[in-house]
Amino acid sequence: MDIDARIKRRQRRTEGIRLVQDYESLSPVAHIDEPSDRGPLLEQLLDHLDPVFDGQLPPNAYLSGPFGSGKSAVVTALFTHLERLSTETRAIIYTSTRAASPTSPGFVYVDLRETSSEFAFYRAVLDGLVEESVSEHGISTEELRDRLHDLLRGSRTGVVVAVDHVGEPDSVDATTLTDRFAGLPSNVSWLAIGRTPPSESQLTEYTATEITVEPYRRQTLVDVLMTRASEGLTQQALDHDLAREIADWAAGNAHDALAAVFVAADRASQTEQTRIGDADVSAALAEIPRPSVSLGRVLALPGNKQVVLRELVDLDAEERASVTATTEAISARPVVDLSAGTVKRYLYEMAEVGIVERVQSERRNEKGRPPSRVELRFPPTAFRRLYDLRQ
Repeated sequence: MDIDARIKRRQRRTEGIRLVQDYESLSPVAHIDEPSDRGPLLEQLLDHLDPVFDGQLPPNAYLSGPFGSGKSAVVTALFTHLERLSTETRAIIYTSTRAASPTSPGFVYVDLRETSSEFAFYRAVLDGLVEESVSEHGISTEELRDRLHDLLRGSRTGVVVAVDHVGEPDSVDATTLTDRFAGLPSNVSWLAIGRTPPSESQLTEYTATEITVEPYRRQTLVDVLMTRASEGLTQQALDHDLAREIADWAAGNAHDALAAVFVAADRASQTEQTRIGDADVSAALAEIPRPSVSLGRVLALPGNKQVVLRELVDLDAEERASVTATTEAISARPVVDLSAGTVKRYLYEMAEVGIVERVQSERRNEKGRPPSRVELRFPPTAFRRLYDLRQ
């Protein structure tokens, strides 16, 4: 635990004992600076990136693994540290020699959940390479690409770009991704991150290195949960036995395990408990769909779709009896400035990509097929709390 965290704990003493000290530390979509117990994966990535320490670009690579195996956590942490080191090196070179060019490549992390369009993709890469902020308006995709070409043409070392969440339903597929990189200069190396096994991915046609990560082992996942709990909860709020129960249930999926702790902690906090109890964990496990969709995908949706989901999680069973009933209930809410037709379209679109699911209802109309109701593919308590905290 760093010094800032220790100071915050002491500051909170004056606020009284609260179970949840920091929701962000518990969040399954938050990545910490030092991911727990993923040393072997970190070493494999450093082995691949080793040429950068000699001022050279590594070949393209593909990192794959199942949902919740820590891919994003490790890559974001590593690229943050490497970019910091690269920036410091560039500053030292500029100060001491003035005319010397950088001796190490730049590093940029791009989340395709948030940058699926061609414009957003090139803007994210450019924004990661320059100090000034790149405008989102008044500039075309072609202009962004031209600026990238000009910038990289003057770089001897180039850039390594990590592109995360390749191939997800609402993300970018392998063909589109390789086409986008084909439009950039040759001094760009990429590391793609996805769930598709290397043997089934088209990306491996363009890579020299494939790295595969396995799901978390039970004890490793317990350690992850206890580490996060120590940062986000009051002392001794999560018992080891309950952490082991959650780890067993999650079967190596750190996202779902953290979501369970998050939901259980929120539930216990609402009843002013100082520890997470058996009932809280049982309720949390029952709430999380299996399989579930990543909360990161949900929170990366456009704002209006998140508004619809925020109202959806508060509807009762009767209001969710059919898509029509759900649409009417949501569009009638004062905070929803959308027509019923738009709300229904959003629900259908989110069902197509697996954010929600249309399930045939047992209730029948007088004629025709039974109506379908909308079911969530993510834990509503976690989404509700994370969404509200961001407002």
